Amino acid sequence: MESLHYLAYFGGGAILTNAVPHFVSGVMGRPFQSPFAKPHGEGLSSSTVNVLWGFFNLAIGYLLVCHVGNFDLHALDDAAALGLGILLFGVMTARMFGRFHGGNSPLQGRVSP
Repeated sequence: MESLHYLAYFGGGAILTNAVPHFVSGVMGRPFQSPFAKPHGEGLSSSTVNVLWGFFNLAIGYLLVCHVGNFDLHALDDAAALGLGILLFGVMTARMFGRFHGGNSPLQGRVSP
């Protein structure tokens, strides 16, 4: 059963990571990609939709990390499962959103001094 706890912590880390760009973009009043836009994940959703989607992700991440098993931030195995979810999903979303915002090739189109 403990392996399911690690899976929940990994998934919680991924979902908490997904909450960040949506919630931050939303509270900054900026549109951002979301699963509710057309086309899904590519089109922009309003800042209000992104705040709601980010908050929903925070709630689900909280449930997965804090209410499955007995998560202990001081336990290396629990923290590693959470951290791995954060890292892997962070890199994946950086690549995915980077294609829309120029983050995959930041020097492209810049003029050197």
